[in-house]
Amino acid sequence: MIRFLKSTAFKIFAVVAAALLAGSVFAVLSRSGSSPLTSATSFVFGPVSRLSSYIAAEFSKIPVSFRSSSTLAKEVEALQKQVDTLTEQLVELEQLRNKNALYQEFLGIKEEHSDYVFAEAAIIGRDAADNLGTFTLNKGSLSDIKINDPVIYGKYLVGVVASVTPTQCTVNTILNPKVNVSAYEVRTRDLGFVTSTVALAKEGHCHMPGLSSSTAVTAGGIVCTSGVGGIFPRDLIIGNIVDVVDGSVDISASAIIKPGIEFDEITDVFIITSFDGQTE
Repeated sequence: MIRFLKSTAFKIFAVVAAALLAGSVFAVLSRSGSSPLTSATSFVFGPVSRLSSYIAAEFSKIPVSFRSSSTLAKEVEALQKQVDTLTEQLVELEQLRNKNALYQEFLGIKEEHSDYVFAEAAIIGRDAADNLGTFTLNKGSLSDIKINDPVIYGKYLVGVVASVTPTQCTVNTILNPKVNVSAYEVRTRDLGFVTSTVALAKEGHCHMPGLSSSTAVTAGGIVCTSGVGGIFPRDLIIGNIVDVVDGSVDISASAIIKPGIEFDEITDVFIITSFDGQTE
């Protein structure tokens, strides 16, 4: 056997077989139209190419809209106009809500006091550093507003007009020590006056000093205007008593009062320009 493999006849056979095999391979490649290098490259990168084609086909199914910057700017501008319109509507709605609350309070007191003449006014200025609650209104002497006209919100006393120009006026609230209001406590009928101090004003309180040390006035009592003096009409609510303390310089007592109105929350008020018994 070994002799046969080494023989000349076997060698000739092997050469012929190799030539036939090479020719077969060449014929196959020639029919495919590809070179050996091209075929090898296709074999290696074919799956990658097919994957890329699949991804591109799937991506093309996604609806993508490309808009110009000018188109987007117009859309943003239109949306901003809608936001501005809605904001204006919300402001108007809030103003109407406040007006409705104000007029509901107004109707009640107007029915009880037909002699009152009112001027509606809006708050147009406040001093954030002012603990006394002073504010400015948009009505003045042209609307028949005068110094010492009482300012109210519903049945509650807010303060008094302190200065007037033709179109505006300044109001001192009952937290201001300059304001003195003749008053009485509803349950006991104890009489006195309501004013404030700088220290009490910082706490949002005023007080009714000079009460008898044996007074029956207690926390929870309601204090109203008595009408004495002709500046404030009778029975406007000033506030509720939160404490009764002994006087610091004598044997009297003082009722600490929390006003019935949060002065920094109101936006509109009524000024009483005339009432029966008003001092001219």
